[in-house]
Amino acid sequence: GTITAKRNAMVALANLASTDDNHVAIAKAGAFPPLVELLTTGTAEQKQDAAGVLGSFAVNSDNQVAIAKAGAIPPLVELLTTGTTVAKGLAAAALWSLAAGNADNKVVIAKTGAIPPLVEL
Repeated sequence: GTITAKRNAMVALANLASTDDNHVAIAKAGAFPPLVELLTTGTAEQKQDAAGVLGSFAVNSDNQVAIAKAGAIPPLVELLTTGTTVAKGLAAAALWSLAAGNADNKVVIAKTGAIPPLVEL
């Protein structure tokens, strides 16, 4: 889709993320890989939006696993150093949500190099 269509889709997903049932349905629909793709290849605004949306979904433990398996952690860590001020904050929040109560994600986040840029924020 177009840049506008992608942004509108992300905003719609973020708004739908308000219920646990929707979290599950959106994950089952395969929403995470395209969001991770935007984290790596999108515009600065798309990267920022994708970080925010993934962070909102990472409050669910099943989604924490699915988001990590989709490859979100490395581009979120990269966004900590390359993103806008807002994007850096959203990436940090997403990593926090991915790490909360998930030992495996904590290890991957640390090994991916998140600690130095998080300290700098």
